[in-house]
Amino acid sequence: MVQTHAAVLLFLGDRVYKLKKPVNFGFLDFRERADRARMCHRETRCNRRLAPDVYLGVADVVGPDGKLCDHLVMMRRMPDDRRLSALVRQGAPVAAGLDRLARLMAVFHAGAKRGPAIDAEGTRSALRGRWDASFDQLRRFHGGVLDGDAATEVERLAHRFLAGRDLLFAERIRRGAIVDGHGDLIADDVFLLDDGPRVLDCLEFDDRLRYVDVLDDIAFLAMDLEHLGAPEPAARFVDRYLQLSGDVAPAALLHHYTAYRAFVRAKVACLRHEQGDPAAAADVTAYTGLTLHRLRTGTVRMVLVGGPPATGKSTLAGQIADRIGATVLSSDRIRQEVTGTDPRDGDGDGYRLGIHTTEWTEHTYAQMLWRARRLLQRGESVVLDATWNRERHRRCARDLAAGTSSELTELRCTARPATVGARLGGRGPGELSDAGIAAAVARAADAWPESHEVPTDAPVPALTRALTLTGLSAPRERAGQHR
Repeated sequence: MVQTHAAVLLFLGDRVYKLKKPVNFGFLDFRERADRARMCHRETRCNRRLAPDVYLGVADVVGPDGKLCDHLVMMRRMPDDRRLSALVRQGAPVAAGLDRLARLMAVFHAGAKRGPAIDAEGTRSALRGRWDASFDQLRRFHGGVLDGDAATEVERLAHRFLAGRDLLFAERIRRGAIVDGHGDLIADDVFLLDDGPRVLDCLEFDDRLRYVDVLDDIAFLAMDLEHLGAPEPAARFVDRYLQLSGDVAPAALLHHYTAYRAFVRAKVACLRHEQGDPAAAADVTAYTGLTLHRLRTGTVRMVLVGGPPATGKSTLAGQIADRIGATVLSSDRIRQEVTGTDPRDGDGDGYRLGIHTTEWTEHTYAQMLWRARRLLQRGESVVLDATWNRERHRRCARDLAAGTSSELTELRCTARPATVGARLGGRGPGELSDAGIAAAVARAADAWPESHEVPTDAPVPALTRALTLTGLSAPRERAGQHR
């Protein structure tokens, strides 16, 4: 016999019988026998989509007096030694099995039911509603088994991500990414058999919780594998799924859904602890920590990297973007795009002449910030490479960061005159940077007290200093490299 927070499973020979507990947790209510019967039939029907040969049907339980008293889901028993969680704990090779599982899920999602009612659960407001339901259900545990400060930070970071991502969630719906999925994909319920994987125990008690973004479905198993101490298999599974499905979601969305699923497991662990399982306290702590890690890593960021030409800002911008998985928007490149100039023509114009007039400069910054807005709303972090020598431009950037609920970091590159001179002397006509106006730009720059100064010719590498000063030290996750 094995118990979960909502069911009792009886293992008898080659069969498993699942009895639902008469409990009410708010998000599910099994107190009435009729409701338990309905859920048994729904569980069988939904799970036959991924494991048709495992779910055999529903049996009635009859008492000694011949009266009907309950119902059981009947299943074919799976071999415990092929359970994914057991294989991972043993250190057994699972790569081939996870590849087959990724293919199974990609095919399942491609053919899954879609429609307006399902799309409604993929909106930003619907996801926030699910987060908020968990927050409300767990407040009574604050200060006990659940750390109150950690839970408060989870709530703040989750709300911040959702606040600025309206375009992202609208595009996911438009792309058909919201499906009638599994909804509860964990390693305990996946079996890697010789004839292919079997996926059991989908979420049946609330259809709306099974209507999810395909990335949400996949993130649940990736989170569970990471919790089991297998981040590399988790990354492989996600990457393989993305390749097979052709999904192009930003890495930040994967981080967010992974965090959401970790917090769901923290909620379940709180309930297990309340039911008398003292070992669940460790799971609450671990899942909450994983939630925070993913929310922090998935923070959508806008980084301004400024300074006069030849101070190393373009190099630093590229390094930061590579480190955090961001898109670089360069004012020099955008200026040449909007003016129609060829970078091979060189930098013949002087300061505030030709393509460097005030009008072209204003147009360049407006175009750069417009592009940044679209990316930030889609959950893409951006690094904006420009001189940023005017306070009005920086103020517009700050307004953009606030309006898209993005984390803003302002960096100002500097270098010694000898270094600037050497860099300018080594540039050819094919360079994008407007090197000939470096001195004039430096003299005309407005004060920038909000910035962190980053000397690019100091003994400490500029990237190291920038990451240390601003907390941008989270490495890009492998599972996000599909971008």
